[in-house]
Amino acid sequence: MGRQKGKRTSITTLTLVLTMLAPMSVMAAPATSKNSDLTYEPTKKIVAEKAKILTETYGTTSVQYALIDDGEIVVSGQTGKNDLKDKVPLTSNTFYGIGSTSKMFLTAAVMKLVDQGKIDLDLPVVNYIPEFQMKDHRYTQITPRMLLNHSSGLLGSTGSNATLYGDNDTYSHDTFLEQLANQNLKASPGAYSVYSNDGFTLAEIMVERVSGVSFTAFIHQSFTKPLDMKHTKTPQDVVDPADMAGIYSPLVEGQLPQENYNIIATGGIYSTAEDLVKFSRIFTGEVEGILSSKSVEAMAQEEYKRGMWPEDGDTSISYGLGWDSVNLFPFSEYGIKAITKGGDTISYHSSLIVLPEYNLAAAVTSSGGTSAKDQFIASELLLSALEEKGIITERKPEKSFGVPVKADMPKEIGTYAGIYGANNSVKKIEMNHAGQLTVSSLTAPSNPAQEYTYTADGTFVNDAGTEKLKFVTEQNGSTYLWSRSYISLPGLGQLAFSEYTAEKLEANKLSEDITASWEKREGKRYYVINQKYTSTVYLHSSPILSFHMNEESPGYMSNSKIVGANKAVTELQIPGMAGRDSKEIYFAEKNGVEYITAVGSVYASEEFVQPLYSGKQSETTIQADGYAKWFSIPATVKGKVMTVKMPANGAFAVYDQKGVCINHTVVSGKYEVVLPENGHIVFAGEVDSKFKISLK
Repeated sequence: MGRQKGKRTSITTLTLVLTMLAPMSVMAAPATSKNSDLTYEPTKKIVAEKAKILTETYGTTSVQYALIDDGEIVVSGQTGKNDLKDKVPLTSNTFYGIGSTSKMFLTAAVMKLVDQGKIDLDLPVVNYIPEFQMKDHRYTQITPRMLLNHSSGLLGSTGSNATLYGDNDTYSHDTFLEQLANQNLKASPGAYSVYSNDGFTLAEIMVERVSGVSFTAFIHQSFTKPLDMKHTKTPQDVVDPADMAGIYSPLVEGQLPQENYNIIATGGIYSTAEDLVKFSRIFTGEVEGILSSKSVEAMAQEEYKRGMWPEDGDTSISYGLGWDSVNLFPFSEYGIKAITKGGDTISYHSSLIVLPEYNLAAAVTSSGGTSAKDQFIASELLLSALEEKGIITERKPEKSFGVPVKADMPKEIGTYAGIYGANNSVKKIEMNHAGQLTVSSLTAPSNPAQEYTYTADGTFVNDAGTEKLKFVTEQNGSTYLWSRSYISLPGLGQLAFSEYTAEKLEANKLSEDITASWEKREGKRYYVINQKYTSTVYLHSSPILSFHMNEESPGYMSNSKIVGANKAVTELQIPGMAGRDSKEIYFAEKNGVEYITAVGSVYASEEFVQPLYSGKQSETTIQADGYAKWFSIPATVKGKVMTVKMPANGAFAVYDQKGVCINHTVVSGKYEVVLPENGHIVFAGEVDSKFKISLK
């Protein structure tokens, strides 16, 4: 179960975040449209103002944006902070990670192979990857179309060791088929579309098998070279870290190293806003010889309607092939078809919106913030352009459900009260006879409860009039909490969502033996042991897990259903985003240590952790299994200075008693640290790496 070296060669590459840094001046291109007398000055002005709001008010470190009209980039700008010393200016050529917007390059790659007659969207994937197999026999029904419209039924995110600092090791990509071979499906292929990173990693491998070249080589040959996209790269290219937008974290002083997302088609491409709008010309039909009009049109179809889906409404999620939405709000308000894809890594974010009928597209990339915030800027670019061109004459007002007017609630609706699960969350829904509904979080009990009032149309509406809820029982017999909402950020605009946000958890009565097995784990801590020493997990995720059962949802561990003494499974069947990233969690004991495996990650129980030797000199070595070594900090050494003589391929991280990282050497470069009270230390590295520890 230890790490192995990736099969492709390694170079270095990029990414991360901070908030509230002073913005630099906005630079905008002076171009005018070749098809009109438009200067786009009003659009440039308003977008520059909104981009400044994003960096000054909403925690985005830097933002870059571009608008293309009929093949010509007519607006281009950037604002925010790049390096800490303010010596490296942001430019239109500054690289950003685009996260899941990378999925559009993958989708275009698949469709190019469809055009060439090498892939049929509706033949099984096993035709193209014969060694692809899973424990669940239904895997043979998965087609390329299902990978691209998120309906494959794959668990969702098997990305262990995918995101690394300054390291483009391809281990996660290279072992992906091995990981799938140990997994079941969470739903029948084609049953419904639920966001799935794994579908795109599998499709990346399919493109490589069919084309005979790496995914990086394929996108350069097919897209970046013919479209003159000189600033679009992957972790497998040579990328100068100085050309990347600076990334930050509140946990770290100074700039972070490059963040490489090494399952490239899922989220690992680096690009610029200008390059992304150049790429958009494929989808407006302005360039020939790259994709057929038939393939472009197929990508923009309402694929989400093929399976279970809530009733249509204003939304940012309505899947095509690759696209997050093929009918994006607020453009749908004007009768304009807008297609979009957004992306987020830990530190980088992006949004691409294309209006195919008008040969218009906008792209926004950022360090810090979110893709949703970037979408506000992309939408503003396009709405302002449509106004200047006279296509829309005035803006539609922001939407609201208004202040709720109370109505009498039928008694039978009270039966929908109970415990509901969603992605990494469990909610408790309560109702009283007066028609008040309360939603509280069992996974984040400190979050304030949300209250809603029953209204005459059969929905519950919050006091602000921004969200309405109702309950829907689908043909599969499951009950869902349906939400329709409008989210506004002052100065930026409004987003809309219409989705199932949670599924009612059915009672799960356990035997006394199984209950006893899980009760023994209550409050117990488990430590990640198979993450590479360059992994971002050591800084940004939780390398230390703690198990807590909730009395209000017996038979469940968070949103996962307990199905045995040593197994729990996320069985949620929710389309869209709320049902993403399912897990199969397995426990096994060896030599007095309990191990957890879940979607590629391995954790070990407290028994695996040794107290750090309190003498002046000690040494620890990574064994043949490749597992990281964990130590607790005994009271006898708290406050002492630990200095470590490091191996060539290794790192250590130190955590305080709350589990917050106070030093990760890959990020800080500091090999000397004052030891915190009741903290922990992890040493990770290649097999046989030796760490020589000194205390004083």
